Amino acid sequence: MVVCICNAIREKDLKEAVREGADTPCSAYARFGRRPKCGQCVPFARTIIAAERASA
Repeated sequence: MVVCICNAIREKDLKEAVREGADTPCSAYARFGRRPKCGQCVPFARTIIAAERASA
């Protein structure tokens, strides 16, 4: 599933960034050399990050 349409960031990529230490959408996106643009994805990205951290 695509999390961020503006940056073409997929859920699996976001989860991988979290496993590598990212703890916010901005820090996760920075691992791909990107940053949130329109911001509509940020709440969804936060949910995915929280879930991934809880399962670790």
